[in-house]
Amino acid sequence: MAIIVQRPKLKWWEQLYLPALVSGMRVTLGHLVATLTRKTKVTMQYPEEKWDANLPDHYRGAPALVTDEHGRERCVACQLCEFICPPRAITIKPEEIPSDDKWAKVEKRPRAFEIDMIRCIYCGLCEEVCPEQAIYLRKDYAITGTSRAEMVHDKERLYEIGGVRTGLVNKWNDLK
Repeated sequence: MAIIVQRPKLKWWEQLYLPALVSGMRVTLGHLVATLTRKTKVTMQYPEEKWDANLPDHYRGAPALVTDEHGRERCVACQLCEFICPPRAITIKPEEIPSDDKWAKVEKRPRAFEIDMIRCIYCGLCEEVCPEQAIYLRKDYAITGTSRAEMVHDKERLYEIGGVRTGLVNKWNDLK
């Protein structure tokens, strides 16, 4: 069943669009005067001033891999982050854990894990879908490189910038 929404009847001066135009110009001129009298600061001087103290809680930075408190990698190479990534920036090549290893029950680990930071759109889907909390978005906004090859972060680089996270990891849980 369709719902009909009645539009309000405009007065004759509202149909001229003049009040909306005047109020918009008032806002623009207010910003101009505040900028010229230096009451508000518009531009951040980047190398000297940084966002570090002013980052919002919901800020999504660059993804990185983390290890547990014992230095073991959390990633089980389930490839969920690779499948969910909209721009296909993540590439994972899994390998089997040798049967003589204590953690052979896990079955897989990443042989290669790469994130192309040029393609990454920092959406956070990889962090949300990870069952082992192995990938996190860190509060970093200055990601630079002098070539495209430098912007493809491999597994070692991702672990280096990711650091250590503590807490239960299902992969290393003996009861699982």
